[in-house]
Amino acid sequence: MSNNQQETHLNRARASLRQTLSWYNNLRKPGQSTSNSELAGLVKSELEMLNATLNKLDNNVIRIAAFGLVSRGKSAVLNALLGQKILQTGPLNGVTQYPRSIRWSPSDKVKVELIDTPGLDEIAGEIRAQMARDVAQQADLILFVVSGDITRTEYQALLELRKSQKPLILVFNKVDLYPDTDREAVYRNLQQLGAGNLLEKPLQPDEIVMVAAEPAPLEVRVEYADGKVDYEWENLPPQVDELRQVILSILNREGRSLLALNALVQAREAEESIAQKTIDVRDETAEEMIWQYAKYKALAVGLNPIAVLDVISGAIADLALIRSLSRLYGLPMTGYEAAKILQTILFSSGSLLLGELGTSLIFGLGKSATVVTGDSGANITGFVGSAIAQSGIAGYGAYTVGKAAQVYLKNGCTWGQFGASTVIQEILAQVPKDTILFRLQQELGNRK
Repeated sequence: MSNNQQETHLNRARASLRQTLSWYNNLRKPGQSTSNSELAGLVKSELEMLNATLNKLDNNVIRIAAFGLVSRGKSAVLNALLGQKILQTGPLNGVTQYPRSIRWSPSDKVKVELIDTPGLDEIAGEIRAQMARDVAQQADLILFVVSGDITRTEYQALLELRKSQKPLILVFNKVDLYPDTDREAVYRNLQQLGAGNLLEKPLQPDEIVMVAAEPAPLEVRVEYADGKVDYEWENLPPQVDELRQVILSILNREGRSLLALNALVQAREAEESIAQKTIDVRDETAEEMIWQYAKYKALAVGLNPIAVLDVISGAIADLALIRSLSRLYGLPMTGYEAAKILQTILFSSGSLLLGELGTSLIFGLGKSATVVTGDSGANITGFVGSAIAQSGIAGYGAYTVGKAAQVYLKNGCTWGQFGASTVIQEILAQVPKDTILFRLQQELGNRK
């Protein structure tokens, strides 16, 4: 992707996050209602995360996190990339006890933060799983370090990391310990297994790299001038040039787009969490509002003797209900957007709402005929019967619309011109086929 295209992706992501923050920052304004204050406390972590993500975008720093089981050489790989031994390594398991980040400047144009993590099989239970999820969420690119054929534990850990929807490079470390034939056989197996069950094709060359971060010392024969012969152990330099070039190629080709997409995915998750908490906090008020509109719609449709106006007044009541729910939840909504939501609800509700409109028309025409033909007892009875039946259907239809609108407002908060889901789709539509992002299109863009 060109530099201009990547810069456009960054700018769109920044605009999306700024719009999101402007929507929800009003919860913290002085003088807000008690319910707003309560909600502001519940979504504090999400708002802080959105602000931190926007700052990360503004600073243009790529985060690369290394994962793997103990003794696979994660810290050694990062040290080799850094060109100096900053992270502690050693023969004992569990040298890295907690995530640690270090700045790396592989070139003048790229700013990178490397994150080292404890072994995934070292920290037990939910603590380990949560640590991995948190770091993976922050990362823009993941290095998964192995040192041979993947074990069952490694495979499960790899599948979990794949769920984070981040580009992942499988790093085959300690290749110096394998004969050439065995090394190639392990590499081919890793190509198949490394894709997990989320990618249809084997890993591509820029998704799996062989390295020797700390090559085993080599015994060399030393001959002195006096004829004396001795043997010494010589430490060999790290063999990570291919990995460094793969990382730089990815970052130069699509790094800023990676940064933008990761920020948008985080924003989407934060907005969905905010929406769920908002609905939970205001559920009781929303339920009362939906029932109130259902009663108003039932009365308006039941008492209206004109058939066409029955359908129109019912649609107006549904639009008003959606607008009211939107204001209750604090989501911006114009009349045009409310009409689009109603259209979506009509399609999703299917036969129930279409049946309501059809029955409204039939009974409405019956009431109109009663008014036109006179006021005999039979006609009045027909009018009342039609009105009662139509009112019941209209009221139930309004309740259905209200409940469907709650779901749409919760799931649709990330759509719109600058919505995170919208911008994700825009970026993925522009991704060339030779990029690592292209291979993540299905996971990143299949959510509607």
